[in-house]
Amino acid sequence: MGLFDRIKKAFTGKDEEEDKKEQETKEAVEGEESANDAESEDSESDKSENTETPAESETENEPKEVVEEPEQEAKEVNEEPAEPVEKTEEPVEDNTPAESTEEPVETPSEESQPEETTELESESEQATETTEESESEVSEEPEEKDDIKEYDEGLKKSRNSFGARFNRFLANFRSVDEEFFDDLEELLIESDVGYETALKLSDELREEVKLENVKKRSDVSDVIVRKLVDMYDEEGKEEDNSLKFSADKTPTVFLFVGVNGAGKTTTIGKLAHRYQQEGKKVLLAAGDTFRAGAIEQLQEWGRRVNVPVEASKPQTDPASVVYDAVQRAVNDDYDILLVDTAGRLQNKEGLMRELEKIKRVITRELPDAPQEVLLVLDGSTGQNALSQAKQFNETTDVTGIVLTKIDGSSQGGIVLPIRNELHIPVKLVGLGEQMDDLRDFDPEKFIYGLFKELIVGSGK
Repeated sequence: MGLFDRIKKAFTGKDEEEDKKEQETKEAVEGEESANDAESEDSESDKSENTETPAESETENEPKEVVEEPEQEAKEVNEEPAEPVEKTEEPVEDNTPAESTEEPVETPSEESQPEETTELESESEQATETTEESESEVSEEPEEKDDIKEYDEGLKKSRNSFGARFNRFLANFRSVDEEFFDDLEELLIESDVGYETALKLSDELREEVKLENVKKRSDVSDVIVRKLVDMYDEEGKEEDNSLKFSADKTPTVFLFVGVNGAGKTTTIGKLAHRYQQEGKKVLLAAGDTFRAGAIEQLQEWGRRVNVPVEASKPQTDPASVVYDAVQRAVNDDYDILLVDTAGRLQNKEGLMRELEKIKRVITRELPDAPQEVLLVLDGSTGQNALSQAKQFNETTDVTGIVLTKIDGSSQGGIVLPIRNELHIPVKLVGLGEQMDDLRDFDPEKFIYGLFKELIVGSGK
């Protein structure tokens, strides 16, 4: 079962095949019902035709006798009870039922009805309160659903952006021809799926569409999204999205790299808060010694999350600061060391060589470290983030990616080419601005958040 069917099964209880079978049985039942209705209508019309002729014959033959007899009987009845009619009028005047009925009708309509409505309103308010309480209790029970909601909310802009483009593409759908595939490639590239991924997907879809003999717009939509999702799943079969930690008692070292403004320092602060809350002993290293205010920024994060920071003066050699931090982490039995580095452009060779020096210093003191070299990418930069990942991976051997600011971006689709073209696992994803909004990356939940309506249906 592919990722598309797994997600659909997880969130709807049915996969694509079960959906098709259900649809076929529904259509068969509807066909039988319509056939039965047509037969019943025909039989009813036949019956009505058969019943109309005797009715007409009866009314033609017997109307005169039937009409004359009741008229005579009515006349006799009207003549005899002339005196009792007057007797029936007298009790009506004495009992005066009209006055007695008017009094209860007027007074309760003004006084008692508002009381009844207020009682009803209070009962309805109590009912709504109890239902709200029960709903809140149900929603609070499963923690996993909250995590799904985070992905759902965090990827709303990306989902809406892709959905709008996709709907425009389908609105122009006429037939599956070369123009169709050209427009599809343009749609995928605009959605940050990546140039290589778009071409590969388009080529595979040509064969898929022919095999499945796709003609309807809804079928075209299903084939495209299923192929896109399952391709992403296939490319990441050997991928491990979990963070690696020290296998012995030596400190775990995470080295953070990336351009300025991507969110390295903020990511370090949030991750330090997570591990500190888990009871781990955490140390931060201010290796960004060139950018004005970078040291102070990391120290402020240290104060906020109650974690110490190893720092030196600005313009100090970053490798020496990292060396001091590693020594301190080993001597004082720290569990985790998070190392900040200077933001650098991927095309600056001098700065990239300096990054290699920092890594060598760490490995010399702790042979199995760093356990992770995490490239922090701003999710809102789209294809630029992809080019950054390519360049950094060539010089620093990146082990994982942190994708930040995804909640404020419409370019969450960048995850697809990162996996399909670079095969670098995404390990962390920023889904909001709160301290705990930095989440471990879950591919299935991410894809669900990105293509929710297209996978499970707009009504789900």
